[in-house]
Amino acid sequence: MKIILSRKGFDSSFGGYPSPILPDGTMVSLPIPLKDNLRYSDLVVKDGLTYYDLMRLLRSKIRIGGQWQELEKETKCHLDPDICRNIIPRKPGWKPCFGQIDSAQRHLEKQGVGEGDLFLFFGWFRKARNHQGKLEFDPNEGNLHAIFGYMQIDEIMKITDKRAVPDWLKYHPHNSENRRKNKTNTIYMAKSHLSWNNQLPDAGNFKFNEILVLTKEGLTRSKWCLPEFFKATEISYHSKDSWKDGYFQSVARGQEFVIKDNKEVEEWARRLVEGSVLAPN
Repeated sequence: MKIILSRKGFDSSFGGYPSPILPDGTMVSLPIPLKDNLRYSDLVVKDGLTYYDLMRLLRSKIRIGGQWQELEKETKCHLDPDICRNIIPRKPGWKPCFGQIDSAQRHLEKQGVGEGDLFLFFGWFRKARNHQGKLEFDPNEGNLHAIFGYMQIDEIMKITDKRAVPDWLKYHPHNSENRRKNKTNTIYMAKSHLSWNNQLPDAGNFKFNEILVLTKEGLTRSKWCLPEFFKATEISYHSKDSWKDGYFQSVARGQEFVIKDNKEVEEWARRLVEGSVLAPN
């Protein structure tokens, strides 16, 4: 089983600020702003609170293509990966899924990613707190790279002009007219349950706990604390020079870091999934 560390959510150019870890531990990965079919105001965190509502509590503006703009109810976003069942209304047959295209998809193909492999989605996060009746980023907490969700691959589908898709999948941004014209356009769909534990769902978000943090304590978010056994395998886009004195330097570019088959890394990933408290999916 290959493990793929997949970078998703807000970054410095698209979004402009970290995704929040809420006071109850809920990790809300904010989808990047793009002119797709869904709005932030369409997506529900929980109890009727939309992503738009949450984002307005934290920031009034959003960074789009390097420019700060006012966040509005009509601001659209790219919901991908889509791994939380209750974030929007679903049609019968829905499965968690994730789309990729162009060089990032070619990279996954070149690395031999396929059925049974496991995506671990990570992103830029910071803890938030309730202070004087207002939700804000905690000034006492730093920026982190943290793993917020997972998905084990079942089916891989090329989505092109000639490919019909199930009714439940027609909403997905990688089913858009412009992406269907691209021969690399691909959607990965989840299994019904984890292959090694049929008591756990095929995909979902995590509630925060410390084992999900990649960033080494006290360092900037791209400097990671990985277990020693990671040195015995290969991580795409990285080399032996990525290992520095006391930390692993993750690269700034690249969406998917594929880890070559390694039993110790596989066991690490299994323990991470099983040991994390899953948020409602």
